[in-house]
Amino acid sequence: MYTSLFDTVLFDSFFSPMRTVYVVSDSQLEEIKRKQSQEELDNLEASRKRLEENYQSRIKIIDEREHELHEELKALGPAAEKKTKPAAEETEKCAVKA
Repeated sequence: MYTSLFDTVLFDSFFSPMRTVYVVSDSQLEEIKRKQSQEELDNLEASRKRLEENYQSRIKIIDEREHELHEELKALGPAAEKKTKPAAEETEKCAVKA
C-alpha cells in the first residue's frame, strides 16, 4: 500500500517516542560527571574488596584441604612404604635370577 510523505511525517510525529532534553550549565555538567566518576570508582573499589575476600576464603579452604591431605599421607606413609619395599625386593630377586 502506498503511503504519502505527509502520512509518514504525520504518523512519525504523533507515534514516535518523545525524547526528553535537559539543558544544564557547564558547572552542573562537570558536577554530574564528577558524581558518575566517583560512583564508578566506589563500585570498582567494592568489587575489588569482594574479589579479594573471595580469593582469601578460597585460599583458606585450599590450605585446609592441603593440610588434611598431608596428614592423611603421613598416616598412610609407613604402610605404603612397607608395601612397596617387598615389591621392590621381589623385583630385584627376579632380576638376579635371570
